Amino acid sequence: MAKRHRRRRSWSRTILLLVFVVAAVYAGAHCLFRAPELLDEVRAESAGPEKAPADTTAEEAAAAAALAAHTARKDNFYTILVSGVDDGNGGSDTNILVAVDAENGTIHGVSIPRDTKAVINGGTHKINYAYNHGGTRLLADTISAQLGIPVDFTVTVDLDGFVALVDAIGGVDFYIPVNMDYDDPVQGLSIHYQKGTRHLTGQQAMEVVRFRHNTDTSVVAYGNEDIGRMNTQQEFLKAVARQTLTLSNVDKVGSFAKIFQQYVETDLTLGNLAWLGKEAISMGVDNISFSTLPGEWRSPYIYLDQGAVLTLVNESLNPYVEDRVMEDLNIPS
Repeated sequence: MAKRHRRRRSWSRTILLLVFVVAAVYAGAHCLFRAPELLDEVRAESAGPEKAPADTTAEEAAAAAALAAHTARKDNFYTILVSGVDDGNGGSDTNILVAVDAENGTIHGVSIPRDTKAVINGGTHKINYAYNHGGTRLLADTISAQLGIPVDFTVTVDLDGFVALVDAIGGVDFYIPVNMDYDDPVQGLSIHYQKGTRHLTGQQAMEVVRFRHNTDTSVVAYGNEDIGRMNTQQEFLKAVARQTLTLSNVDKVGSFAKIFQQYVETDLTLGNLAWLGKEAISMGVDNISFSTLPGEWRSPYIYLDQGAVLTLVNESLNPYVEDRVMEDLNIPS
């Protein structure tokens, strides 16, 4: 299998939790908490009960009832697309769809590889094409069509925001699982760490979670580069969660607010983020999990495993009461 060059995709696994929790700390000091409102719910409340036209046939009424049942939402369940922007040109580096099930006290995030094959504007492209040609909205619409579920909200964070947020919480104590010895003068990247526990600043954390292999590839770090790095990312997220979920340093709320203003773009309000952060705190780190959309790399795309994706959607991402079926998905073969 040919090696692919992947740049700066590691960091945004941690970013949503950081945003949620520091927002909760900030808003808690100002008594700002508000559950997110879905657009359809707002419209329904303002419009009142919908009545079928008088000339509706029994068959049409039955079809409408079936559709309503198929799209009935679970209570307090939200899907949030987190995108990391790092190249200075508005490119999406990493995308992760997060399902917050506040009713049952769980959060699950699913990474969406940027090489995933997708249908965008009638053509076949890597899914990252969507962001680069239509921003967050086109990316969210593409992911929604593929998985057969809505993307309720979006959060976009600049790469520098990761570093700033880790520094804002005072750094992270983390066990580095392998010796890391890598230099890339093109990216100005130099990663040199010994296996073991150390306190990482934001910049150091960025380097650790980006690491894939040593410059001397004969010196094996991870047995499998991508899986090894993914495991490190997930363990780092757990370490971040253990520290941020017990934050009480409200004296830093001014710094958090500045970070939001500078690095975070979202259609969630600060009160929404605070409410989600409060929910995350109450859930605890053991109820926060991550996975990756299942698929197979066959150059130049990652082809999703349709059956495995459907199972993952229904087990972890589906905001509807009814299970999705294969016809709801739009996954190109």
